[in-house]
Amino acid sequence: MTAIARWLFRGRFVALTLKELRQIGRDRRLMISLIVPPTLQLLLFGFALDAEVRNLRLGVVDESRTTESRALISAITENRTFRLAGAYPTPAALEDALSSGRLDVGVVVPYEFARLRARGRPATVQVLLNAVNANTAQIAQPAVEGAVAWLVSESDEARGQAARAAQAPSSDAAGQRGSAMRRVNVPDVQLTAAFLYNPGLVNAWFVVTGTFGSLIILNGSLVAAATMIREKERGTVEQLLMTPANALEVVAAKMVPLFVLLMGMTGLALTVARGVFHVPFRGSVLLVLAACACCVLTGIAIGTFISTLARSTNQAQLIGFFVNPPFTALSGAFTPIEAMPKWIQPWTLLNPIAHFSTIVRSVLVKGAGLDVVYPHVLALIVIAAILVSVSAWRFRRQLG
Repeated sequence: MTAIARWLFRGRFVALTLKELRQIGRDRRLMISLIVPPTLQLLLFGFALDAEVRNLRLGVVDESRTTESRALISAITENRTFRLAGAYPTPAALEDALSSGRLDVGVVVPYEFARLRARGRPATVQVLLNAVNANTAQIAQPAVEGAVAWLVSESDEARGQAARAAQAPSSDAAGQRGSAMRRVNVPDVQLTAAFLYNPGLVNAWFVVTGTFGSLIILNGSLVAAATMIREKERGTVEQLLMTPANALEVVAAKMVPLFVLLMGMTGLALTVARGVFHVPFRGSVLLVLAACACCVLTGIAIGTFISTLARSTNQAQLIGFFVNPPFTALSGAFTPIEAMPKWIQPWTLLNPIAHFSTIVRSVLVKGAGLDVVYPHVLALIVIAAILVSVSAWRFRRQLG
């Protein structure tokens, strides 16, 4: 041990150690990579990947429009799991809102709700759950049941007060007994839950469709960046400049093969999703493929842009660490966007994976058409066009 200690702390080893520390201190990029990425990822995943489900958008059809029905709706919305997003005139309008993705949960209070409770008969309330995300649906159902159970427990407490008042011998208890009995004539409320679009609560449908977009962006950016960087490392960029082709042709010639290769990967992914995980194809597959093409172009553009900033493969991987994990965390692919903090949610509008995941889930699982998902399709096209234009401009400028 003493020999090892003398070897470690002799002058030459200490000098080399100090030299390495000084060299690391002078490398600003390395210092930033040691400090910023871990801090950013901890904050990002801590805020965005929150397993708690809250702020689910709740829609209500109150056909009863009585004090009892309003008390029921109030008991449900007091739970922070739900956020009242609107009232709808008919169950059909409520189902359309669920299908288009504007709501997560729907509650239908029947017309005879108050009348049945007044007669001492159980009243049935229908709960419609968007079961595309099976985990969210499984959490939302007990939350609604808990709110109703709390309302019933309040009624049971009132019944107990009425029973105690009935046993009171004093004449003053007569008025209290009559008032309490009028308050407690409240039977239990029965809930009928319907899991829309995913009645079997297959969680793999949500995970696979969410992973799909992340897979395209991640592989597209990594492959494109590696291809462009390889040209720099091998020194073949100068040879390309000696050819008669202009810079735009060079950029296009590099992107097109990558696009064909990655579209083949998306076809394989769709086949696995259908054959292995039995994800339903209820909508237009061509619409999904068009969204895949936009997502592939986005991934290639991100990788091309990274290649213009990096000088080696290691630098490209380091820069990609700043891009791909935030895209995945802020996409809603694995956790609901509604569970994220309010100040983070607007940033998801700039995330291509968020739009792509919504398109795939709406078209494949819900059977929605272009009339429902066109805002996300337009957003994906705009994001892809901007990123491809910027990355091509950067690459052409670098060639020049």
